[in-house]
Amino acid sequence: MRKLLFGLTIGLLTVGACTHQDHDRKQADIIIKNAKVFSHKYGFNEALAVKDGRFYRVGTNVEVLKLQGQNTKIIDAKGKTVVPGLIDTHTHPIRAGLNYNLELRWDGVKSLKQGLQMIREQAKRTPKGEWVRVVGGWSPYQFEEKRMPTLAELNEAAGDKPLYVMYLYSRGFLNKVGLQTLGYDKNTKFPGGEVELDKKGEPTGLLLAKPNAFVLYKTLVAAPKLKSREEERNSTVLFFRELSRFGLTTAIDAGGGGFYFPEDHRIAKELYDEKALSVQLPFFLFAPTPGKELQDFERWTKMISPASKHELSHIVPYHLVGGGENLTNAAADFENFLEARPDLPANMESELRPILKLLFANHWMFRIHATYDESITRVLNVVEDLKKEGGPFPERFIIDHAETISLKNLKRIKALGGGISIQNRMAFQGEDFINRYGAEKAKNAPPIKAILDLGIPLGSGTDATRVSSFNPWVSMYWIVSGKTVGGLKHMEGLPREKALYLMTKGAAWFSREEMVKGDITPGEVADFAVLSEDYFQIPEERIKSIQSVLTVNEGKIVHGSGDYKSYGPKVLRAIPEWSPVNYFGGYQD
Repeated sequence: MRKLLFGLTIGLLTVGACTHQDHDRKQADIIIKNAKVFSHKYGFNEALAVKDGRFYRVGTNVEVLKLQGQNTKIIDAKGKTVVPGLIDTHTHPIRAGLNYNLELRWDGVKSLKQGLQMIREQAKRTPKGEWVRVVGGWSPYQFEEKRMPTLAELNEAAGDKPLYVMYLYSRGFLNKVGLQTLGYDKNTKFPGGEVELDKKGEPTGLLLAKPNAFVLYKTLVAAPKLKSREEERNSTVLFFRELSRFGLTTAIDAGGGGFYFPEDHRIAKELYDEKALSVQLPFFLFAPTPGKELQDFERWTKMISPASKHELSHIVPYHLVGGGENLTNAAADFENFLEARPDLPANMESELRPILKLLFANHWMFRIHATYDESITRVLNVVEDLKKEGGPFPERFIIDHAETISLKNLKRIKALGGGISIQNRMAFQGEDFINRYGAEKAKNAPPIKAILDLGIPLGSGTDATRVSSFNPWVSMYWIVSGKTVGGLKHMEGLPREKALYLMTKGAAWFSREEMVKGDITPGEVADFAVLSEDYFQIPEERIKSIQSVLTVNEGKIVHGSGDYKSYGPKVLRAIPEWSPVNYFGGYQD
């Protein structure tokens, strides 16, 4: 009898434990209720549930709240719109993170007067031996004055501190102290660009990317860097948090000039190892040294491999995708709509071919910077020749930018299995494009409708931070409105749901993750943003002002503001203390 009672007791306890475990398995980790949840697959719903880093349920409040458990975090969205986490298909976040704390950002600044005042204030607190620098993310057309700063204005604003201001990869402005600090004079040789000279033959401080931007790079890298690993980490964390502020959950890194692997990936890799990344970082490897590109790829293909489909199904926040956007310097057609289109050198094909062949043999996909149709034609000739040979060939590849691509080349890309990643460079330099090529050509720069009609994979992005702003909603505004940041309409826009698709589910194709992310649907990675305004209803002009009040990355809250500030990470101050980030932040909203 005692054995029987003991057995019954153990059985009941076991059943109770199993029932409790089953109940726990059904409990959500996070529930968002009273929301306007948008899903490309399911349309609009009231609520969503997250469990183990994935979306668990999407539906009505009643349906989703059934998954509430003792440890479930319930967040009331109070009617706010929730969208899938944004994915930037082409940006440079790892390099940007190493420099963010040093840069004064004019992103979103509404007047040149305000921008100059920011320089004045920052120059006063910048210590001797350091620089004031404004590097990309702005356009003169965004200012009320609709013009560039003058050298006289910059000299006055910066006072006795060296100053460098860079506009896209088109113009650079050095004040007199900057010229003296770098030792630039009439005897200085300036490779890959022109320097304006005064009547005495001395540099004025205006640097021109003509025929390419090397003089701008050379000047930029001459300024001091952050001094310690602690400063680099702090800068990177703050920049990634700034991306989270706008609901960006994946930033596909397209490499960058003067940026080396694995050396310059050290902080990103460290954060990944510590599970401390607030944004996912699929990355490409960019060959930074002209004349040594093939050697770089030979070394890299021996030390690292792209993530496999199996690995990606489990989500790898930091992983190699392939090679590019620079495969060889000979194939780079520097975009600068203030100057005439450059012709690629005669040796482009002979340099590109062995690099592509090496990447194909090692199962790397590639992406390549190609602004002009003439350049794309020559690149595709090489790709088609390699495919005809019958050797290994990638399942997909990416043409980046493609502002003037022709219908003929679109059809070739479609036949080869490629995709196109577009950026909002026209939002920042559309006026210059029209002045050079005319309004008619600008209507299809890039030809978004033709790309979609052909069914070519298409994703959008920013090309931040040295070109356009890192704020993805500026890119969304450009695609929806067809307007530049200066308000000039140059093309027809897309419906809002389609524009969002290009920076969510459509964008996931470009990191080979379209099966696991990009939408709010059960089973996919729980990346989403609760928006400050209703993207689907507000006037077009308000789109570029949208922010996220709550950003969730892989089921983890990485940003909170306003009513949701308590959910976000602890506020960090930038180091060094004089950093512009402590006084101005990043994007000026």
